[in-house]
Amino acid sequence: MMSPFRRIASSVAAILAISLMACAGGSRPATKRGSVVDAPAGIVAGATDGDLRVFKGIPYALPPVGDARWKPPTAMPRWSGAKTATDFGPACVQPIARGNGVYAQDLGPLSEDCLTLNIWAPADARNAPVFVWIHGGSLRSGSSKETLYDGAALAKRRVVVVSINYRLGVLGYLAHPELSAESAGGISGNYGLLDQVEALKWVQHNIGAFGGDASNVTIAGESAGDLSVMYLMAAPPARGLFAKAIAQSAYMASTQELKQTKFGTPSAEAAGSAMAARLGATNIAALRAMDSQAVTDKGLAAGFAPFGAIDGKVLPAQLVDVFDKGEQALVPLLAGFNSGEIRTLTVLAPPPVVSAADYERIIRERYGDLADQFLQLYPAASQQESIYANTRDALYGWTAVRLARKQTAAGAPAFLYLFDHGYPATEVANLHAFHASELPFMFGTLERTPPNWPKIPATKAERTFSDAMLDYWASFIKTGQPSAAGTPVWPAYGATSAYIHFADAPRVAQRLFPGMYDLHEATVCRRKASGDFPWHWNTGLASPKLPAKTPPCA
Repeated sequence: MMSPFRRIASSVAAILAISLMACAGGSRPATKRGSVVDAPAGIVAGATDGDLRVFKGIPYALPPVGDARWKPPTAMPRWSGAKTATDFGPACVQPIARGNGVYAQDLGPLSEDCLTLNIWAPADARNAPVFVWIHGGSLRSGSSKETLYDGAALAKRRVVVVSINYRLGVLGYLAHPELSAESAGGISGNYGLLDQVEALKWVQHNIGAFGGDASNVTIAGESAGDLSVMYLMAAPPARGLFAKAIAQSAYMASTQELKQTKFGTPSAEAAGSAMAARLGATNIAALRAMDSQAVTDKGLAAGFAPFGAIDGKVLPAQLVDVFDKGEQALVPLLAGFNSGEIRTLTVLAPPPVVSAADYERIIRERYGDLADQFLQLYPAASQQESIYANTRDALYGWTAVRLARKQTAAGAPAFLYLFDHGYPATEVANLHAFHASELPFMFGTLERTPPNWPKIPATKAERTFSDAMLDYWASFIKTGQPSAAGTPVWPAYGATSAYIHFADAPRVAQRLFPGMYDLHEATVCRRKASGDFPWHWNTGLASPKLPAKTPPCA
């Protein structure tokens, strides 16, 4: 292996060579020498990692600071000289993590100047498929530098991997009447989503210089990262910027409207105004003058919940409506969820009641003519497990199946999975197949989990399981058809409602949790038709009385 000194010397020599060529009036081809690339964005000097080239912390937009706070991102002009890209950029400003939860890890410095991306590419890549990863974290936390998201294992399967940062929390999703007024389109909010669109535009313009094929881009994310994937599938500004999508633990929840109260939720502008008032800010200038960390922390304390806003332009309509009408991006889709999603997200689940009889009584009061169907799926006899299963299905299970069904109905292939894999440490902690537990397996980062993550055994069986997931994901990224050597062919969801069950090993099955989709589809339809209730955050014991069935929900 080349020594660090020799790698540095080699990079410096390459940079000097390219600079001399430019000064002599030569053209600027997509030059590659070692870890140095001359891309349309500018010359980038990264690092080598075996047969890979790795570039970290590449800016894709100008810093959204000062007067640019709460404005759409501005494309980064070509920089002069060579930009060193060997360290991750800072994570976007977010609440500073406290506690010792499963997901906790030190993200290092935080900054409002955070719009960067990272690239892992085979050293000899030419027109390789591209995978763009959008991190999770409830749109309020997380970073592309998280150890779980290291792209090396996927890149070794002949994929160019890109991971991105985007604005979070108040800084990424604040809507406000004054911000809408200063916008040419009369809208505000969705800045974090627009960052993602800008990153995808950067990929379109530049990824060829790194060996990627801009016509074969797959967007992917988990949890809030996958909420972002659905937003991108629905967003007209993102159309044509990707060719496939991967949705891991998505939730198609109701979304606030920009200017009107709907589905029991205040408008995004009203929520933004209320937050500003609680912070003592009389106008946007006062908010822009505040320290970015203070705005973030005080906004969270004031109850600000980052979410997209239906503005008719960036997000044209509720996701359920977009997908019902077939107006989403009609691209191949891989979607799924985990059997134990709520075991690390217990805050989302209502507490148990005193007895099984109380549980059944409440469900019958709330669900009326659907109560028998509910109790068959989530029986009173196993109350705690039923609460976990119902909350999981109302958020993640229904969404995954709905994505597969709607994409199939619109004529695009869809592939469904259930991640149901456990190992000794998860079983001891009662965290079997918890939220995000698929990530180290599909990224091949079994040894790079956060400090408090249940430790994955360093066994051949776990590595084989991870290799199968990596191969399935890489194959889908390349061709739109997931396959892996020595494992079952993954059939499209299609007419048989097929899916892959990732338990001890991948297995093909059909009709995931019969009756689950129908119950939650009916619940959402009735709430949406009434116009008075949000959906999914208030399910089971936490549900309001379900509206009566109306013709649209027959």
